[in-house]
Amino acid sequence: MCAVTIQVGDLYAQPRGSNLTADAPAGQATWIWYPGDYAVWLANKMQNRRTERGAFLPVFWKMDSHYVLVEFHKDINLSHPDTIQIAVEGRYNVKIDGKAITGNLKTIQLPKGQHRLSLKVYNQAAVPAIYVKGNQVISDGSWQVTFEDKEWIDASGKASDKSGTTYEHAGYWNFNTAANKPSAFQLQTVPASPVKRTVLPSGSVLLDFGKETFGFIRLKEVSGKGVVNIYYGESKAEALSRDSCETLDRIEFTTPVNNFDTTTASTKAFRYVQIDAPKAVKIGQVDMLYEYAPVTSRGAFSCSDSLINKIWQVAAYTLHLNTREFFIDGIKRDRWIWSGDANQSFLMNYYLYFDQPTVKRTLYALRGKDPVTSHINTIMDYSFYWFMAVKDYYEYSGDAELVKTIYPKMQTLMRYCLSRTDKDGFMEGLSGDWVFIDWADHLTKKGALSFEQLLFCQSLETMAICANVCGDKAGAKKYQNLASQLKAKLFSVFWDSERHAFIHRIFKGKKDEAVFRYTNMFALLLGYLSPVQRKEVITHVLLNNQVQAIHTPYMRFYELAALCVADSQKVVTREIKSYWGGMLQKGATSFWEEYDPAAKGDAQYAMYGRPFGKSLCHAWGASPIYLLGKYYLGVQPTSPGYKTYEVKPALGGLKWIKGSVPFAKGDIQIYCDQKQIKVKTTGQTEKGTLIFHSRTQPRTNLGTIKQTSEQAYTLELHTGQQYVVNYEAI
Repeated sequence: MCAVTIQVGDLYAQPRGSNLTADAPAGQATWIWYPGDYAVWLANKMQNRRTERGAFLPVFWKMDSHYVLVEFHKDINLSHPDTIQIAVEGRYNVKIDGKAITGNLKTIQLPKGQHRLSLKVYNQAAVPAIYVKGNQVISDGSWQVTFEDKEWIDASGKASDKSGTTYEHAGYWNFNTAANKPSAFQLQTVPASPVKRTVLPSGSVLLDFGKETFGFIRLKEVSGKGVVNIYYGESKAEALSRDSCETLDRIEFTTPVNNFDTTTASTKAFRYVQIDAPKAVKIGQVDMLYEYAPVTSRGAFSCSDSLINKIWQVAAYTLHLNTREFFIDGIKRDRWIWSGDANQSFLMNYYLYFDQPTVKRTLYALRGKDPVTSHINTIMDYSFYWFMAVKDYYEYSGDAELVKTIYPKMQTLMRYCLSRTDKDGFMEGLSGDWVFIDWADHLTKKGALSFEQLLFCQSLETMAICANVCGDKAGAKKYQNLASQLKAKLFSVFWDSERHAFIHRIFKGKKDEAVFRYTNMFALLLGYLSPVQRKEVITHVLLNNQVQAIHTPYMRFYELAALCVADSQKVVTREIKSYWGGMLQKGATSFWEEYDPAAKGDAQYAMYGRPFGKSLCHAWGASPIYLLGKYYLGVQPTSPGYKTYEVKPALGGLKWIKGSVPFAKGDIQIYCDQKQIKVKTTGQTEKGTLIFHSRTQPRTNLGTIKQTSEQAYTLELHTGQQYVVNYEAI
């Protein structure tokens, strides 16, 4: 692994290293396993690290396990004999053409001709995995795997050739040498030192690392005997509060040590650390090992406003901290994989990293195994976000293979959802269901909520899209019919023409005519509204201060996206500067789980009935990455995998913007001011479309500008060309 240097004084420097989040290169041998199993196993390890003040705190939902016995095989046609090397995680056997071989199983001789090479692997502790490397034969995603091969042998000794076994393509990541075992995976670390050290009146030491960070604390040159207590804080007040800080460590030296170095057993999130040691224990220096996933930042954004630039940088750092083995919610408290949080991280990722493997691992980990016994994370809306995340991943990446692999699990989860609908086809929170939506006052959640039906409808439409990808025409028709029926009921029951908006819910047959932002802004985002309804929702809900405001970055993500869809980027610019800029004024070095501008002093850190319960580094706080990439630079795919795409830049009141948006096989670079637009695409794509408005007749150095309506124009874009359009912004 590459060495990485972090300048702690550079508040938002992101480390650069080998990109462990990339998939294995084509044609290279790599460790393989049953698809999704490594994600399930790794998620179990990660999510069970959570502690609260030293007490183990496991997740609230069912945890699954990997399949412990897996059969791998590959049909090959060798032009000449091949010697292959085999490495395996677990006990295993090897068969060539159905016949088990004995002796040395690490080096196998394969004769010329057609053969089936098979390995069956058992591993209870870690994921059964294999690595095969020869001149002609390598382990990769083309291998077939199953967790039950249903093999049988008749009385003559002949093995079955038609067992009805379901095979899948092998899963893999980028463990590309025999020595690089999947079970040994760890995130990278690099030393970092505090920027300030203060001796407190009590004699303990307060360390300030200058910013929100994550990792292990190292005590160096320790001498003596006794107990060292370590109190962590995302804020100074938290680190100083020995009785209320969310996380702590206790290191006990039961026998005297001399010049001894030690590292805490687990990672923590902090900016401040209080070290309390008895007089009998002397500590030389204290620093940390910063732990990180070495993702590569491919996206970029800058503009004429220095505050917006800083907000983008802090948002990128926030997402970086919460990008670990998976996309997690926050680094201090939960450190779990929540579907609603992850869905937003996926979208931000498409504009910063375009890291596909972490998305896939997170999708697999969230879904787990059959049978389905509850909603994902036990939350109804989080099941729906998971469906929607699969659709988004396919649209951004074009990865049909993932859709085909995960589609059966989509079917069983949707079957569970459909089994819990009421007589009208609506979904309500039943026993064991958590209906979340958002942290908000006065938001009643009993009955059939319009918001949940809207997400349910979008999930059914996702099922229809994925069914078509998988060639399931009957399934596509069924799911689309269900979606159409539900959509019609949604409008007939919940749309209120007098209020010009969707009402909140029906409970015990009666309508709750309260209007909240949630359903209305999602209907706008998803394109469910007619032109007239669209104007009504913008005027009577989104721009109406009488409708209850949203206070969490979680739902501000969608609210501001909806305003951008409504071409209200100037409003969004003001909101970003006020809301995220407000956190910076409060001293934030990463963005928070929730922000109330009215909260003063230490009260701003309270949540869940605890004085420091709020996460000050929460993934959903990083939404400016997505907003500025998709709705200011204006880039999004219009067919799966950016085969076609659009660029629709919007200044939003800024004098100029520039940046880069990544996709799987390239990137799109944009510059826009009030007089000129520049676009250049690199990599593999079919074509793009620049969409813009101009007061005057625009001119271009390449291609032909087409006028689509009054003051509206388009220009076809092709890869490798630098397009320069002179125009006059409206």
